[in-house]
Amino acid sequence: MTTHTSHPEIIKRLKRAEGHLKGVIAMIEDGRGCLDIAQQLQAVESAINKAKKTLVHDHIDHCLEHAVREGTQSADNTIQEFKAITKYL
Repeated sequence: MTTHTSHPEIIKRLKRAEGHLKGVIAMIEDGRGCLDIAQQLQAVESAINKAKKTLVHDHIDHCLEHAVREGTQSADNTIQEFKAITKYL
């Protein structure tokens, strides 16, 4: 498995999302208001989206660029991989 310099930041974001999600579950169990719950769910969604975007951009910037520059995979495979990963943006 390849580790990128962005992975620690992604992990940090995901752990933050995990904490928010646990908080949302507790809020629902405690009967908190829907507005408060929705606000916290938005925080979870935002943290996950930022982590995903960082991961995808990092993959494009490092893995796919490396594949093109070093010729470690064919151009067709690199283009297919680019198309596949960008659908998650």
